[in-house]
Amino acid sequence: MAITEDLAVIHDPLSEQLGHVEQHGVDFIPESERWASPKAIFGMWAGASVQIEYFIYGCILMTFGLTFLQAVVIIVVGNLSYFLLGLCSLQGPQTGTTVFAINRAAYGPNGGRPISFFNWITQIGFEVEGLILIVGAGIVLITKAGFGFGDPAKIILVIGAVVIQGVMPFLGHATIVKTLRSLALPFVVIFAIVLGFTASHAHFSGAHSADWQTCLEGLAFTFALSGLGWTECGNDYTRYCPADTSKKGIVGWVFLGTAVPEILVMVLGAVVATSIKGIGQGTGGFLALAHQSIIPAWFVVVFMIFVAVQLFCINSLDMYSSGVTLQAIGIPIKRWQAVIVDCVIALGVTMYAVFNSSFNTYLGDFVDVVIVWIAPWMAIYLVDWYLRRQRYVPAELQKTGPDSMYWHSGGVFWPAIIAQVVGMIAAIEGLSATFKLPHWLNEITFHTHDAFGYGADFSVFLGVGVGGLVYLVLASGSVRKQADAQDVLLGTAA
Repeated sequence: MAITEDLAVIHDPLSEQLGHVEQHGVDFIPESERWASPKAIFGMWAGASVQIEYFIYGCILMTFGLTFLQAVVIIVVGNLSYFLLGLCSLQGPQTGTTVFAINRAAYGPNGGRPISFFNWITQIGFEVEGLILIVGAGIVLITKAGFGFGDPAKIILVIGAVVIQGVMPFLGHATIVKTLRSLALPFVVIFAIVLGFTASHAHFSGAHSADWQTCLEGLAFTFALSGLGWTECGNDYTRYCPADTSKKGIVGWVFLGTAVPEILVMVLGAVVATSIKGIGQGTGGFLALAHQSIIPAWFVVVFMIFVAVQLFCINSLDMYSSGVTLQAIGIPIKRWQAVIVDCVIALGVTMYAVFNSSFNTYLGDFVDVVIVWIAPWMAIYLVDWYLRRQRYVPAELQKTGPDSMYWHSGGVFWPAIIAQVVGMIAAIEGLSATFKLPHWLNEITFHTHDAFGYGADFSVFLGVGVGGLVYLVLASGSVRKQADAQDVLLGTAA
């Protein structure tokens, strides 16, 4: 039965859509199918936030050489970036479409394609992160069962994880929301038990304070893996909210469902890292849990089983956004076909990562890539929205040819492309990368290095500030004129 037919006869649209293969891609969502509310979006994000990856991030943050108090301050400040996710979730209800369909207005239908490609790569990167951790959970379970693990076991775990992870994204948004909401409470209980086992063993003092350069590096790490790293996905879910949904409600519920639980979970990770060393490092990230005596073995087994289930669900969010991003690029592919493409690519990358690097090395490299393109893009996206008086013409966003009012010049809006490139260069100049960059490309970090040779990380601030400012200067006049034309089409001209 089609989704539209079901909605006509079932009272609860979310329950009705659960288990059905979603047919929507980047197309406009009719008002009759706008079943979501800010509270429903809160439930999805809360389920995606009370999760193991943020626990791991908190553990890894303690390896930067921070004191516990410094780590807590960085976690709180870094997670304030979820306010940006709230702002980048406000366009979906009015436009009824996904982030990178909306992005056609700022960059042009053709100019937005490379940006969409960056996002697709980013989503695959997050998928691989989840797969590595799933393999890590499997390795712990094998170890606790008394078996050794070698390369054949890793191969089997990776292939099995990729096959299983492809199921939920086929079903779509409603199934993802419902499943993630159902997992939030069990993980609250699990994390509370972990805290109970480890709190008395934690060491909150004794370490020397890290210098300001290291603190900025930790803040960039937290920004990229919290709100900033999700800004390119927000409207993929709020597009199911009615057009007149409260903007304050969306920002407030999104922030409450993300920043608050993630602060608590990351702090828990930092607490545990003071007593159990090595979590987030080595093959799969979890091996340290198999060789410690603080948390009972039976609970480690239960913990890892729940972790694997949750990570499959978290990966489904990434695969969902990845699929609609491929469509936004203009590739003639159905969303379920995009899931298969992602699975194949993720299989190869995960195999490489599992056999050639530790989890924290992969994560560090990945964070650098995320910051460089997302920081300026997010600023350009929000500045463009502001200049357009916070609205677009939905029908025009669905057009990808010269007949679209957002076609600009050859399908490219060059002020956005220039601002993106300049913003990315600025971000690289201030990036404290996990790999060595030439001095001429990394001047700010090079000239702010500490006694250990590590430079300060201004990448997020430079990427956002420079990218947004350059776009405002170059595009303000022409975008405001186009906003007037939009108002005529929307019937809202003064």
